[in-house]
Amino acid sequence: MLAGYVAIARRMLPLEAIAGLNGFVLYFALPCMLFRFGSGSPISQLLDPTLFLSYLLCALLLVGFSVAVSLNSRIRWSDAAFGALVAAFPNTGFMGVPLLVALLGAGAAGPAIVTIVVDLVFTTSLCVALSRLDGAGKHGAARAAQNALKAVLANPMPWAISLGVLASALSYELVGPLAKTVGLLADAASPVALFTIGAVLARSQQLSRATDHPPILLRDYVWIAGFKLLLHPLLVLLVLSSVMALGFDMDRFTLVVVVLVAALPSASNVALLTERFGADTGRVARIILVTTVVAFFTFSGAVALLHA
Repeated sequence: MLAGYVAIARRMLPLEAIAGLNGFVLYFALPCMLFRFGSGSPISQLLDPTLFLSYLLCALLLVGFSVAVSLNSRIRWSDAAFGALVAAFPNTGFMGVPLLVALLGAGAAGPAIVTIVVDLVFTTSLCVALSRLDGAGKHGAARAAQNALKAVLANPMPWAISLGVLASALSYELVGPLAKTVGLLADAASPVALFTIGAVLARSQQLSRATDHPPILLRDYVWIAGFKLLLHPLLVLLVLSSVMALGFDMDRFTLVVVVLVAALPSASNVALLTERFGADTGRVARIILVTTVVAFFTFSGAVALLHA
C-alpha cells in the first residue's frame, strides 16, 4: 500500500496507470488466483449446507443493515452497496487461510473455504446488483434490474471460483505450461491489489486538492470499518451459536474458525470492484486501510477470547 501511495504521490506513475493496474488484477491475476484456490480445494469441504446457509444469513443481514444506515444525500446506492460489501467481505483468501491454518491447524481451511465461496459468489453478486439501482428512478425499475444482472454476469470473480470448484469436482488439472502461467498470474494478485489500493488513496487526496471533489468525511467510513471489525464477528458468533443450540450439525471448532474469519479486516479486492463500477474507491480504500491497521488489535483480541 505504501509503495502504491508513494508511486502516485511522487508522480512515478500517472493517475491513468491506476485503471490499468486495476484491470490487470480484476481480469487476469485475481481470477487465476480464485481458480487455483477453488480447483485445489476438495469438493467435500464445500458441501456443508449448515455452515453455508448460516454464514450467508449473516452476510445478508450485515449487507442490509450497512446499506440502510449508509444511504443519504451524499451516499447513494452505488457507494452504499460497495460500503456494505467491504463491511461483510473479510480478507480470507489473502490473509485468513494461511493465518488460521497456522493458528488452528489444517482443519481450519475447510470452514474458511466455505465462507470464501459465499462472499465471492453470493455477497459480491448481491452488492454489485444493488450498486446498479441508482438508475431505477431515472430509467425505471426494469432497466435498473437489467443493468444489475449485466453487472453481476460481467464480474469475473464468481465465474473464476465456480470454474475452479467444477475442476475440483471433476479432478481436472491444467497442463504444465498453462498451470504455470495461471500460477504466475495468481501470485501477482495480492501484491498488485495492495499496491493499487495505496495508489487510489494518493489519487483521492490529489483530486480533493485539485478539484471541487468533496473530501471524504470521517463519518462516511469509520462506522463501516467498525461494522466489519466488531459487528460482523459478533453477528456470526450469535447466529452460529444459535444454530448449535438448535441441534444442527456444527462443532465448536467450526464456530471458532468462522468467527475469526469474520474478525479479519476487509478484503482488498473490493476496491478493485468499486474502481470497475465507478463507485467511490477512495472511501472503500480508507475502510480497507483502517480495518487492516485496527485488526492487529481486534483480531488478536478475538483469538485470545476464542482460542483460550
